[in-house]
Amino acid sequence: MKSAFQMDHPSRLNARFDTTFMLIEQAQKRGIDCTYFAPEDLSLNGNEVIARIQPITIDRAREPGWSLGEARTQSLHEMDVVWMRQDPPFNMSYITATHLLEQLQPDVKVFNDPAGVRNAPEKLSPFQFAEFMPPTLISADAKIIHEFAAKHGTIIAKPLYGFGGRGVFKLDKNDPNIDTLIEHWRETSGEPLMWQQFLPDVKTRDTRVLMIDGAIAAHFTRVPEEGSIRANMRVGGTPKAGELSKKQKEICTALGPMFHEQGLLLVGLDLIGDYLTEINVTSPTGLRAVEMLSGINLAALLWDKVADMH
Repeated sequence: MKSAFQMDHPSRLNARFDTTFMLIEQAQKRGIDCTYFAPEDLSLNGNEVIARIQPITIDRAREPGWSLGEARTQSLHEMDVVWMRQDPPFNMSYITATHLLEQLQPDVKVFNDPAGVRNAPEKLSPFQFAEFMPPTLISADAKIIHEFAAKHGTIIAKPLYGFGGRGVFKLDKNDPNIDTLIEHWRETSGEPLMWQQFLPDVKTRDTRVLMIDGAIAAHFTRVPEEGSIRANMRVGGTPKAGELSKKQKEICTALGPMFHEQGLLLVGLDLIGDYLTEINVTSPTGLRAVEMLSGINLAALLWDKVADMH
């Protein structure tokens, strides 16, 4: 089997903890050929998707834990599977990559499905299940935002297309920084922001659920650093074992069929208490944390699923 990974450059990743590296490492154990390319290495020539690729090897016993071979240009139609694993921002470059990779199907399996990824922005797609969300507003309108803040007291502001806990603000309803943030965002982005009622449970019950082919595969709690409201592991959150509540299981069960239908093989749900806050489909993380906490190798389970589909 031949596989290619569209991903961030390995130098930007941590070979000991990164989920994509774990997928590659598991592939190597199975004798699967692995190559790397970046989104900017993609081209579409007529109806053929080509990329400048490099063989990639993971060896955590050595620094820096990875190595790349000589680059070559190759048709991606010769691959058996392509993994779309680069981090957001979910911008026009990202969207273009989904369109190009979509041309490989059905001959080449692409995970997650490019159309499914394109149609599921991580902070917007939960609105399909709004009944499970905390009070949430998408807006750049100052009057509407202040009314929302007045109603809910303490609120959180997030960029719609950020990731990893970056750019998250906690604001009181009377905080003058609300207007400053709106003005800054208008000048630098022009996109609306996500505004959400602050959930104190974030300090103890921020939960990541990893779902494979629409079914719960594993879960863990993320605890933020002292004094922080951001539990994402990229910004210092610590993974710990925990149990899912009845409501959390209900949420996962409700969302699972959609992931299966849309070809979203690996999905990370973010739950604060019994509320759904994000659906991560671009490059979900947490496989190393699961292995550390429970000994379960989800990379092996994912490759088993891919082999069944091949």
